[in-house]
Amino acid sequence: MNSSLEYFLELFFPRLCLICEEKLLRQERFICLKCRLHLPRTDFRLPGETSLEQLFYGRIPVEKACAYFEFRKGSNYRKILHQLKYKGQKEIGEFFGEHFAAELIKTGSMIHADYLCPIPLHPKKERKRGFNQSYHIALGISRQLHVPVMKDNLRRIANTSTQTRKSRYERWENMENMFEVIEPELFDGKHIVLVDDVVTTGATLEACAAAILNCSNAKISILTLAMA
Repeated sequence: MNSSLEYFLELFFPRLCLICEEKLLRQERFICLKCRLHLPRTDFRLPGETSLEQLFYGRIPVEKACAYFEFRKGSNYRKILHQLKYKGQKEIGEFFGEHFAAELIKTGSMIHADYLCPIPLHPKKERKRGFNQSYHIALGISRQLHVPVMKDNLRRIANTSTQTRKSRYERWENMENMFEVIEPELFDGKHIVLVDDVVTTGATLEACAAAILNCSNAKISILTLAMA
């Protein structure tokens, strides 16, 4: 019955690849195999320092920093984040979080951590959107790495204006002192992995890391789905 219903729905509402918009095979989800193979991955699979680690050099101490793919202007792969953030498809975050973590395991790129900490949205913004996309990316990563997600110990204090079209300094200024840790002892002596959807200048991640490091003896790593 379920198979018949699925077949019927496919006739009128075919599942299409987010990237090329070709019809997906039964075993494919969100993105076809061809587009997955051509995903513009970053250098996280290569030995040595990653581009994301270099971004934070001299700003905050980072144990490891990896982004899954490059967020290029005009690229069809931007649709992944657009559908995730603005079309309410939070399952996309979990799906790509799982695949990202699986590649981290395969390449030995991730070290042991105690908690995954998604970058928080302000409560008003989260209520308006209905979910926090970074939390769902963290859920996907957690399923592969078996590291628990700690969602509520890092809090955004103010609902800041959008970072879009801001310069690097303006983004940093916009985020300065915008986060606080509720119970610092939970992070003390722990290795915390901050999880976000996309990093541009790194101002938000830097502000989150600073809030944690200023009140606890923690180590920080960073995982993002995309890097602009």
